Amino acid sequence: MIRQPTQLMKIENSRIPLREKVLATLRSAIMNFQLLPGDRLVERDLCDMLGVSRTSVREALRHLESEGLVDYLENKGPIVTKLTLETAKEIYELRASLESLIVQLYTINASDKHLQMLETTLHLLTRRLTQGNVSNILDSVNDFYELLYEGCGNQTAAKLLRQQQARINLLRATSISQENRYMESIEEMSAIVDAIVQRDVAAAHRACVKHIQRASEVALTAMAAKEGVSVVPTIFVSEQSLISA
Repeated sequence: MIRQPTQLMKIENSRIPLREKVLATLRSAIMNFQLLPGDRLVERDLCDMLGVSRTSVREALRHLESEGLVDYLENKGPIVTKLTLETAKEIYELRASLESLIVQLYTINASDKHLQMLETTLHLLTRRLTQGNVSNILDSVNDFYELLYEGCGNQTAAKLLRQQQARINLLRATSISQENRYMESIEEMSAIVDAIVQRDVAAAHRACVKHIQRASEVALTAMAAKEGVSVVPTIFVSEQSLISA
């Protein structure tokens, strides 16, 4: 992954609460690789760059810690979280299990209006994928999955995935930043939506699993190369649909 320019923009006055703007700015800097895994997050430097108080920065860092994007090291302070290959593998396995379940349930339970909204969101996501702005892409991906969560009829599964949202997005950012990955993503997510619209539960399951498997291959390969590891872990997924309509 390539570090983007590290100069963060100062926070401008607006109606959005300052703490939320600081949080969003730092989260975006991590997702866009302006701040790389392992980078130290020195409060004084962040205050100077953002033009805000140390209290605002400290609150934002603590929130990012709760999301799994910041770690606090003894005698070093906060750093951008470095996801290990094993942790990344576990997250992808969780996604494969829960997202495929959610997609299957959505295929059965979603209203026609929900299906139209999903198709509209996919069209916006497709445009943003071709434009290459990671923050905009992640916003559209999150909107896409929020529709799936809302319409699937299983809020327990949705809640579990929402709790991992920030770390999932960090892995997504790693995946989509790889060359030509966005074209594959468009095809894979279109296949998911096509199967959902046709109310084909088994096909929706297969398309979802294929998408997550491929995303994991790309992200884990990139992470392994960065760490100088020759063996890339393979995630375990169930090939069998859990639900029959």
